[in-house]
Amino acid sequence: MNDHYNSTPMFRQGGGMRRFGTGEKAKPASIYGMFAQIYTHARMQLPSLIAAVACVIAISLLEFIVPQLTRYTIDHIIPDKLFSKLLLIGSGVLGAALALGALRYTSTSLMASVGQKVLYNLRNDLYRHMQSLDVSFFDRNRTGDLMSRVTNDVSILQQMISSSMMQLFTDFFTFTAIAVYMLWIDWKLTLLLLATFPFMILTTKIFGKRMRSSFRTVQESVADVSDHLQNTLTGIRLIKAFTAESYESDRFSERTRRNMDANIQVTRLRAAYEPIIDFLNFLGLAIVLVFGAWLAMKDQMTVGTIVAFIAYLRLLQNPVRHFSRIMNTIQQSAAAYERIMEVLNTKAEIVEKKGAVKLPPVRGHIVFNHIDFSYSGDSAVLNAFHLELEAGKVTALVGSSGSGKTTIAHLIARFYDPQGGEITIDGYSLKDITLASLREQIGIVSQDIVLFNGTIGENIRYGNHQATDEEVIAAAHAANADGFIDSFPQGYETQIGERGVKLSGGQKQRLSIARAILKNPRVIILDEATASLDTESEQYIQDALAQLLQGRTCLVIAHRLSTIQQANQIYVLEHGQIVENGTHDELLNRQGRYSQLYELQFPQTDVS
Repeated sequence: MNDHYNSTPMFRQGGGMRRFGTGEKAKPASIYGMFAQIYTHARMQLPSLIAAVACVIAISLLEFIVPQLTRYTIDHIIPDKLFSKLLLIGSGVLGAALALGALRYTSTSLMASVGQKVLYNLRNDLYRHMQSLDVSFFDRNRTGDLMSRVTNDVSILQQMISSSMMQLFTDFFTFTAIAVYMLWIDWKLTLLLLATFPFMILTTKIFGKRMRSSFRTVQESVADVSDHLQNTLTGIRLIKAFTAESYESDRFSERTRRNMDANIQVTRLRAAYEPIIDFLNFLGLAIVLVFGAWLAMKDQMTVGTIVAFIAYLRLLQNPVRHFSRIMNTIQQSAAAYERIMEVLNTKAEIVEKKGAVKLPPVRGHIVFNHIDFSYSGDSAVLNAFHLELEAGKVTALVGSSGSGKTTIAHLIARFYDPQGGEITIDGYSLKDITLASLREQIGIVSQDIVLFNGTIGENIRYGNHQATDEEVIAAAHAANADGFIDSFPQGYETQIGERGVKLSGGQKQRLSIARAILKNPRVIILDEATASLDTESEQYIQDALAQLLQGRTCLVIAHRLSTIQQANQIYVLEHGQIVENGTHDELLNRQGRYSQLYELQFPQTDVS
């Protein structure tokens, strides 16, 4: 059992808290930074991007045609009664419409493909980075929140990458081209029209900040809901055993209410933002109608030019309308991007030093030399601690809960680094060797058994993914697991359910031992491996452990003193310090702390 963290997951507090790095609030990511990061992933699909951009340019050019056809019809065909050209005009309009449809279909399909590939790479990068982070990162952060970042937050980017980015590029190109053309037609009228745009930009900036903050709250509330679901679904037996269904339902309602309130706030902001943009667009239309009509009445502009100008105005305003609508997506994506980057920008605390060497096959002589350690700046767990594990021998640690036993196991596997002192294995400092070469020589069998939802064979093979079926069966036999495995109709193909729910405690423990045997480690750590088992299951486990420990260095952490009587050396810990050590018989004869613990477990035993 972990010494520094021993709370039931479903009752953890602090929904929505940022725990990345130092826990300080992350600086809001810029929209530019988000698009730059997306482009970094998207540039691997450069041919598709180029084709999509070509389609966008063609769409923008085609959109010039229809207003020009309209202007030509009003100014020339109607006054000159050119009946022969009417069919040509109609064909031109329909041809442009068909071409626009084909180009938009192509660009949308291409960008959807690019978007999905970007998401594929981004989600994989995020998952790989999380796998590279150390155990303390997962101590600080909730499982449901991390799940939400990998699934929900990455998915939020999909709409923006697949459609909104292309829409933004199309609108930017169209807006620029039409604005230049309108300035060429009549620069005075165009400048009057463009005078409304600074107000649009200011409005967008004001509402954008508020919307992103609201979307951040939405996504944090989604993470809270996800975390609550993950905890309660995995702890459903505990909930039912304590008849806590109503209590958990009320807590779930609190989290979904926060999500509901945040979504309502976003909707209200959007409902206020869009009418303001529409009003500014109508202001632009009023300027064109009034000033354009005045110019036409003074014979300084033809009616066809005014009509074309209004058509171009609509094309000019469409990007603004589109942006006002997709700003919802952009700000939501920006909030999701911030949460994703919080993970990607988190650096692992346990890292390999430059020039770290690969650890050769070890004998297993482990030394703790004046180790100081605490969790996240809390009170010291170990202080100037010294311990030596002899190679090929069984060393046991006993003591009260919180005395530092499991911490020692974690330090050997380098899940954490001490703040002071040095740990060596066969003379190599743990900080001088690669993590993989260290951990591949360590096997851990703990009371908290982790099994994956899959078959029995798959869970055993986790110890060595390249193992043959014969090697898996041999490992199961050595762990005394083959008997119950063969009793299942599907044998090694039996599905064990989430966390091995279909198996008994003893069966799950034997599978974890078989997994360790298949790994064939040089150092074995047994962390309360038999603490929760009945007598019969414990005997099976002890027989299996005898197979596992042959010729290996072993560290046994135990509360059950019956399991360590044959240990070569027993250390008794209290408050992170060794208070006595020796063999079982030696410690009993001293009548010290070990003898007290033994008498508590075996009160009828004569220890004299």
